[in-house]
Amino acid sequence: MPRLAKRMVVLAVDATLCVLTVWLAYYLRLGEWVKMSGDPYWQPVWAVAAALAIALPLFVVNGFYRAIFRYSGLSAMVTVIKAISIYALIYAALITAIGIPGVPRTIGLIQPMLLLLGVGTSRALAGFWLGGLYKNQLKMAALPRVLIYGAGNAGRQLAAAMSNSHEMRVVGFMDDDDRLHGHVLNGLSIYSPTDLPSLVNTLQVSTVLLAMPSASRHRRNEIIEEMRPVHVMVRTLPSVSELAQGKVNISDLRELDIDDLLGREPVSPNHILLGKNITGKVVLVTGAGGSIGSELCRQILKVEPASLLLIDQSEFALYEVHQELSARLPESEARLVPLLASVRDEERMREIMSAWKPDTVYHAAAYKHVPLVEHNPLEGIRNNAIGTITVAQVAAEMGVADFVLISTDKAVRPTNIMGASKRLAEMALQALADKGARTRFSMVRFGNVLGSSGSVVPKFRQQVRDGGPITLTHPDITRYFMTIPEAAQLVIQAGAMAKGGDVFVLDMGEPVKIMDLATRMIELSGLTLKDDEHPEGDIAIQITGLRPGEKLFEELLIGDNPKPTSHPLIMKAHEEFIPWDALQLQLKTFKAALDDNDVGRMKAMLAQLVAGYASNSDIVDWVFLEQEADATPLKQAV
Repeated sequence: MPRLAKRMVVLAVDATLCVLTVWLAYYLRLGEWVKMSGDPYWQPVWAVAAALAIALPLFVVNGFYRAIFRYSGLSAMVTVIKAISIYALIYAALITAIGIPGVPRTIGLIQPMLLLLGVGTSRALAGFWLGGLYKNQLKMAALPRVLIYGAGNAGRQLAAAMSNSHEMRVVGFMDDDDRLHGHVLNGLSIYSPTDLPSLVNTLQVSTVLLAMPSASRHRRNEIIEEMRPVHVMVRTLPSVSELAQGKVNISDLRELDIDDLLGREPVSPNHILLGKNITGKVVLVTGAGGSIGSELCRQILKVEPASLLLIDQSEFALYEVHQELSARLPESEARLVPLLASVRDEERMREIMSAWKPDTVYHAAAYKHVPLVEHNPLEGIRNNAIGTITVAQVAAEMGVADFVLISTDKAVRPTNIMGASKRLAEMALQALADKGARTRFSMVRFGNVLGSSGSVVPKFRQQVRDGGPITLTHPDITRYFMTIPEAAQLVIQAGAMAKGGDVFVLDMGEPVKIMDLATRMIELSGLTLKDDEHPEGDIAIQITGLRPGEKLFEELLIGDNPKPTSHPLIMKAHEEFIPWDALQLQLKTFKAALDDNDVGRMKAMLAQLVAGYASNSDIVDWVFLEQEADATPLKQAV
């Protein structure tokens, strides 16, 4: 409509309100409806005429018809109140004070109040309708309905943060405290957790938000287990130590990770051990852009080293970790030095260590994805074993005080190249330490870390988002899991306890069956498992078969004689090794096989060097297989 036409419509509405409010004022005064014209009830006409003559010019002067109603707010309502206040004074003076024959004097007091209510309501309704507020209400009604588990401070802050959320709608609280059940908090009822099955139906709840940041991991695990049969999506706030100071935000919510299901309480770090090899010293981290390497750098920076040297052969990974750590430098006076280098490049390693003379080296650089290394075995051996030996020898030559190798549980009775290469690296460090090197060599062995590259958790989560199926290599496969920050802290503390040649093993807790993990992730996403018994389910689990070199069960110890240390989660293993002089001779022959790209001879020699190595697959090196395929027609022709 043209602007003038819109203004005329609003003017007509206000005129109509003037008439209606006079009529209603008569009813309130006389207790009966009166006719607006005609004998003998013609008196209301004068009251109506006075209202129109006074109100409409005042409204025009005060800009009532220049406002855009869909955007009118508090300021527009203030204008309405001011204008009608002036109108009330004039109208009351005329009707009540002076008086008009046949018009009750109280009409001059009642009608302005009714007009204020009518005009104010008309503006509010116009803003609600034209401004789309009713659409927002409809959208809010269609949002997923959620319950907040925990009516404490975090729960209240989360509910307040979500009051205008366009992602989900809070319909109530749940809390373990039975004294709160049945009460109302900020307009939302507090229910018992035992009512959740019925609430899913009555309130149409699809998600439960855990707002219990101070609860122990064991208690969180119990709550999650109780909600599994209900098939609601569960999301959680981080723990108290992870939450920043201040209010809780919706962005703090995250999906459940396996660390919410481990059921083990983290042990507070020993700050003396954390700082022993770092504070005020020059620290070098290889593989600084990787999952463990980058977390090591974060933890190291907190303990105030003099300088932190970041080494990685991936330009992008090095850039990313350097940018992240640089943003934290206001909290630390450490000097950050990003260095592109390969651990296999002896001259580059010597050049770096001679320039900065590091006190401590954390060697995290490794190819660790089992199937990829199995398909590229020569590169895996060169990087994981030969690269480690190269860096270790240069470190000993340059007088590095402490050298810590990040190892893996796959080094125990390995069935794959990745594990065998890491065990060979361990043996080399043990032999160098036994030889009497000034450098204290140690290695820290642990299992899978959550969130690392290649981890099953983000893979499973993406498969759930995509509607499945979840792909699993074997129904009985199990793995140890630990969070990356906890693993990095324990690596630093273990290295500080080293005396030379130590093989430290981290207590990973109980192993997790990956089939159970997949099932839990499906159920805690509010979905159901699809199998033969439940063909109508949402997400299926597809068994794809073990990949080359993959084991069903991982181990942390070769022998059965771990020794405790001063830290409850760090054990010390006694592992056999080959003395350095004998090992060095075998390594020369081994390197010759690598240089010749002879995969078969390399695997045979690896089996001789690494006790317990038993490959469970044939040669699957992509290059070797392609060369064999090209050579087959020639052999057949001959």
